[in-house]
Amino acid sequence: MKIGILGSGIVAKTLATGFLKHGHSVTVGTRDVSKLAEWKTANPQGNAGSFADAAAFGEVLVLAVHGEAALDVLSLAGAANLAGKVVMDTTNPIVPGGPEKGVLKFFTTLEDSLMERLQKKFPETRFVKAFNTVGAFRMVDPDFGGVRPSMFICGNDASAKEAAGTILSDFGWDVEDMGGVEAARAIEPMAILWCIPGFIRNEWMHAFKVLK
Repeated sequence: MKIGILGSGIVAKTLATGFLKHGHSVTVGTRDVSKLAEWKTANPQGNAGSFADAAAFGEVLVLAVHGEAALDVLSLAGAANLAGKVVMDTTNPIVPGGPEKGVLKFFTTLEDSLMERLQKKFPETRFVKAFNTVGAFRMVDPDFGGVRPSMFICGNDASAKEAAGTILSDFGWDVEDMGGVEAARAIEPMAILWCIPGFIRNEWMHAFKVLK
């Protein structure tokens, strides 16, 4: 598949490399292509360009930016380039400034979520929440001694969730579909819980697992 990555931070570059590893074609979009020079050297088969370039290229897109930048980045990508496409949304609505006793602050409430705001702004785009409850270094082919960790997803479009689920399964995850976009109100705050061991004990390599 052709994958467009919106973002140039550690999550974006990790996922871009992972998609290349799994046989996909990748274009990474950024405001400043020079930020991707090192990644491009290490991954010569990958491409870099603007947000609009990546959005136009991708059959499936991945939104991998800071939460407060998400709406702006999607606007730069262009509504026409986003229309009808699956966008795997990795973002969390984290307030800049760091945690309080290990607990991050969000700019949303439990009656709202960042992905709901994105979906309302871009109604023709098929958003699927994914990759927001684990650190970058465990996103692709996570190794937990043969145990596949759980990735929680949600979104309004069943076929979009199926496409995202296929990618996640290929990447080594068991997919837990939590329903429509409103479920992002529960999935996004799981990132707060995931981060607490990191902030208080410098433990960043864990993941969630649903036992049935």
